[in-house]
Amino acid sequence: MAYIAKQKVKGKDYYYLRKSVREGERVISKSLAYLGKTREEAEVKAKELIKKMETKVENNKPFEKVSKPEEKIEIIHKKISVEDLANFCKSKGFIFRSSDIYGGFAGFWDFGPLGIELFNNIKKVWWDRFVSQKENMVGMEGSVISHPRTWKASGHIENFNDIFVKCKSCGKSGKLDEAELGVIKCDCGGEYESQGKFNLMFRTEIGATDPDEVYLRGETAQGMFMNFKLIQQTSRVQLPFGIAQIGRCFRNEIAPRDFLFRCREFHIGEFEFFINPDEKKCDLLDGKHLNIKFRFLDEETQKKGKGDLNEVVMKDLLDKGKLGEWHAYWLAEQIMWFNELGLTEIKIREHTKEELSHYSSATFDVDYEYPFGSLEIAGNANRGQYDLSQHEKESKQSMEIFDDKSGKKVLPRVIEPTFGMERVFLAVLTKAYSEDKEKKNVVLRIPAKLSPIKAAIFPLVKNDESLVNLSREIYDELKKEWNVNYDSSGSVGRRYARNDEIGTPYCITIDGDSVKGKDVTVRDRDTRKQIRVKILDLKDVLKKLINGEIDFESSGKLIS
Repeated sequence: MAYIAKQKVKGKDYYYLRKSVREGERVISKSLAYLGKTREEAEVKAKELIKKMETKVENNKPFEKVSKPEEKIEIIHKKISVEDLANFCKSKGFIFRSSDIYGGFAGFWDFGPLGIELFNNIKKVWWDRFVSQKENMVGMEGSVISHPRTWKASGHIENFNDIFVKCKSCGKSGKLDEAELGVIKCDCGGEYESQGKFNLMFRTEIGATDPDEVYLRGETAQGMFMNFKLIQQTSRVQLPFGIAQIGRCFRNEIAPRDFLFRCREFHIGEFEFFINPDEKKCDLLDGKHLNIKFRFLDEETQKKGKGDLNEVVMKDLLDKGKLGEWHAYWLAEQIMWFNELGLTEIKIREHTKEELSHYSSATFDVDYEYPFGSLEIAGNANRGQYDLSQHEKESKQSMEIFDDKSGKKVLPRVIEPTFGMERVFLAVLTKAYSEDKEKKNVVLRIPAKLSPIKAAIFPLVKNDESLVNLSREIYDELKKEWNVNYDSSGSVGRRYARNDEIGTPYCITIDGDSVKGKDVTVRDRDTRKQIRVKILDLKDVLKKLINGEIDFESSGKLIS
C-alpha cells in the first residue's frame, strides 16, 4: 500500500512516496521515491510510479526501495535535577505552578492532565494494597476543617513548630527542627541563628459574623482518631484493625522548596492501626516480613555524627528491641510496597530520642534516594495511646471499646504508617526518567499499572478510511477499560517518541494486514519489541501485561 507523505525541512514542504511493507513479521514504512515540493506535483509523479510498481520497470527488475539499517536500542536511566524535572513536568502536562499567569504562588502546585492520571493511579494502587486487599482495614474521608479543640487535644497548637533561622554570614533564611539547630549549617558554611519558633498550622476563620478561628488540618490522622469509635461500631470490626485515608493537608512552611517535595498544600496517605495495648504478638508477621533486607541508619550511628548504613533484616531490629512486632510488620509492608513499585533505592532511618514527635515513642523514616538527595518519602510511628487518651481528656468522652478477644474494654494503642503522596509521585518520575541513547529523546519508563495513558492506537496512515475506522473501533473498545490515546499525526516513529516521553507502555499500530487478518502490531516501550495480536484477544492481553501477569514476548506472535 503506497501513500504520499509530507515532510517539513527548515520550514519547507517535501513530498515522498512511501509504502508499508513487512520485513519478516515486522511492519515498517519505507521510502520509495522523492515526489517534489508541491502536493499537485507529488500526486502526478505518484501515479506514474505506482503504475510502474504494479507492472515492472523496463529492465524487468522489481522496483527498488530504500531500506533502513536495523536500529540499535539502548535506553539508560538519566539523573535529572529538581529544576529540570519541574520544567519537564510543565512541558508535558504533569505539573504546573499554581496561579502560573500571576507568576506562581510559592508552595502550591496544580496537577495537569497527565499528572492527575499518574497521581490517581498511585493513590489507587496504594488503596488496593493497604485497604482493599486487607481483611482488617477500612477507609474514610475526613473534612479539611474540624473543631479547633481537635488541635488543642492533639498537641499541634503547642508543639507543631519549626524554628525560623537566619544565616549569620549571608542572611539566608530557612527553617530547622530543634534537634538540627547548631548542627546544620548554611550552604555558604555560616551558622544559623534562631529567630524564634513558628507554628505550622494554617489559620482561617469561619462564620459571617463573630467568626471563629479554626485551622486547616496539618495531618489526616486526627479525623481517624475522632471517628474511631463510630467506625468500629458501624463497620463491626474487631481489634486489631486499621482506618486509612488519603487526603489534603496544609502546613505553613517557612521555606517551601524542591518542587513538590516541600509544599504548603499536599496529600498524605496514612492509616492508624489500632491494637489491644496488651497484645504484643503479631500473627500476621511471617518470614517474608522478618527476612526483608534494607539499608538501616540507627540512632547510635547518628549520635556519633556518622551516616554509615548497614544492611539488615527486620528480625535484627526486633532482636535489638528497637520496635515491636506490629511495628515491624507495618514497616516491612511499607518496604514491600515500594519494592513493588520498583522504588528500591530506599533506606530506613531511626529517629533519635531528641527528634521524636510529641506523640511518638519510636519513629522510622523511609528515605528515598532522589537525584537531589536522600530524603523522607514515608514514615512509621508508634503513637501508643497518646491521641485517643488526649481526645478522651479534651472531649470528656470515653474512647474505650470492647475487645472480644480479651473480653474487656480497652483503650487501643496505635501504629501509624504514613506516606507523602506527592513525594511518591516525584520518586516514580525520577526513577522512570530515561533517555534513548541513540535518538536522544526522553523515555519515561513508568510501571504500566501507574502510567497515565495505558496504550496509544495508531492507524498507519490517516487518509485510509478502512484503517481509520478499525482504529477508532479499537480505541472506543479499549477506552471503556483504560485511559488510552488515539494518534494519527506524523510518522509512526514520531508517534512512538511522543508516547515514550509521557510513559505510554504500549503502542498499537493498525495497518493494511489488520483489516484482512484481524490482528494488530503491539510495541513495547522499554524493549521496542513488537508482537502481533489478534484484535479479539487484544483487551485481555493488555490487561495481563498491565497487571504484570505475562511477559511481553509470550503475549503474541513475536515480530523479528
